[in-house]
Amino acid sequence: MSSSMSWAGPEDVYLSTSLASYLDRKILVLLRDGRKLLGILRSFDQFANAVIESGCERIIVGDLYCDIPLGLYVIRGENVVLLGELDPLKKELPPTMTLVSEPEIRRAQKVEKDASELKGMMKKRMDFLDMD
Repeated sequence: MSSSMSWAGPEDVYLSTSLASYLDRKILVLLRDGRKLLGILRSFDQFANAVIESGCERIIVGDLYCDIPLGLYVIRGENVVLLGELDPLKKELPPTMTLVSEPEIRRAQKVEKDASELKGMMKKRMDFLDMD
């Protein structure tokens, strides 16, 4: 095997060329765990591993949001669900959204999680009662 060959397949060429169009542009990355990261794409490889500069994690709960600064951030390609360029001429969020502090958004996340867990628990109880 030649030293210039990589173990990436030919289909990876398309990934590389499509990501190249986003270099030095502001992007949004949706990760498998649901997190949303924003930043300027500075580098990537054939596995969609990416480096973003001035990165932040955007947390949205209802009409509240918070951008938590991450700085220079490496994203492992296998965790990327979606990656796209943000249009610099358009507003990123609707005007109804309210910017809050990190402690406020964390509290809102906890309330949302607790409500979701309670709903799930109640559904299980109702399903149990419906059994014949």
